[in-house]
Amino acid sequence: MTPSRLIPLTVAAALFMENMDSSVIATALPSMARSLGTDPVSLKLAFTTYLLSLAVFIPASGWCADRFGARSVFRWAIFVFTLGSIACGLSQSLDQLVAARALQGLGGAMMVPVGRIVLLRAVPKGELVDALAWLTIPALVGPLIGPPVGGFVTTYFDWRYVFWMNVPFGILAIVLATLLMPKGEEHDVPPLDWRGFILSGLGLSLAVAGSTSFGRDIMPWQGPPLLIAAGFLFLGLYVIHARRAANPILDLSLFNIHTFRAGLLGGSLYRIGVGAIPFLTPLLFQLSYGLTAFQSGLLSCAAALGALAMKFTAARIIRRFGFRNLLIVNGLLSCLTMAVYALLWPGTPYFLIVCVLLAGGFLRSLQFTGVNAMAYSDIDTAGMSRAASLYTVAQHLSLSIGVMAAASALDGSLAWRGGDALAFGDFAVAFLIVSAVAALSLFQFAGLGSGAGASVSGRGS
Repeated sequence: MTPSRLIPLTVAAALFMENMDSSVIATALPSMARSLGTDPVSLKLAFTTYLLSLAVFIPASGWCADRFGARSVFRWAIFVFTLGSIACGLSQSLDQLVAARALQGLGGAMMVPVGRIVLLRAVPKGELVDALAWLTIPALVGPLIGPPVGGFVTTYFDWRYVFWMNVPFGILAIVLATLLMPKGEEHDVPPLDWRGFILSGLGLSLAVAGSTSFGRDIMPWQGPPLLIAAGFLFLGLYVIHARRAANPILDLSLFNIHTFRAGLLGGSLYRIGVGAIPFLTPLLFQLSYGLTAFQSGLLSCAAALGALAMKFTAARIIRRFGFRNLLIVNGLLSCLTMAVYALLWPGTPYFLIVCVLLAGGFLRSLQFTGVNAMAYSDIDTAGMSRAASLYTVAQHLSLSIGVMAAASALDGSLAWRGGDALAFGDFAVAFLIVSAVAALSLFQFAGLGSGAGASVSGRGS
């Protein structure tokens, strides 16, 4: 296997480690709380800290890749994430765990976008669809198989192994990166935009903190809306700053590239809907179907199998139909599949549920692969680092908003009918709302030309 094919696997292995980590430890919360002498609600501070660390440091990832070399930064990011994982497993108090999660977040913030930068620079555009298909799978598979893995490890071993099992993956990824990835050192990099770094960090961290706190009893009900409002205020100030700065940390001029703009805006709307799925489906299966966390996790693995199947067909489908046709038709089918979740009731045969999950996993994975490949199709090599930073920021923000939208829909439906516990109808309302939000992405894709992203799809206008 050539390096151009092994590089995507190397990056995907690192991203899989990062994506699965958060979902794995969700099932270990009760055991962790008992061991550390705290309650599960307080322990959620450790999860929020990780997300805040991501939000603060992701904007600087592109500059670091240009300044110190993408391969070097990627290896150091994996090392820091692995070191943070070891520290999490050794934590003896909530304070220690929060600090360790912040360290993990620093590594994750550099690992995700910089890994994508390495891939975008190393892989020819004609092979980009296949390469990005590998990066789509960890984002979909990790959150799905994480809960059953976390439940198994916590039940039969110890919650600390949830973190320590990252160590062999981290070592392997560092070795493969050293052997396979080009050095990619850059020169004549302008100074870091510190003012933009502070404004974007404050804006993104406050917006993410508010979004992820909705419906989780972390703070009083007024807290999340105020945090989100403050976050968007700072983001607005950053937009004003970016228009005046010579080298802003997040380059908004990339929006002038039509394919990148459609990929980022359309992809963000779509991710809001998809980001709600890992939040809603485990609750649906456990509260409405009466399944255990382990059983619901196993059932959700069907979507992961669908995502894996996509890998072998994505390039041929995109080459046959082109990005515009694919993103419109496949996006519509994917949104309809999310809406079908609203029709699942406790008496639905498991066979039908598995079929819906398989189809949903395949369609979502194909849509993500198409959106990601098209977004970078017209970006030159010099602009890859700036594009990856901005794209990854939008990606994390939209996924956080998806969780907020799902939680708000559940709470709103519950309040509307005056109930005191979630019922099947509440989940139906939530699935319909997030699928409608995801469907708004189709308007962005409809504005594309028939030859959009032809350098990547191989299909001329």
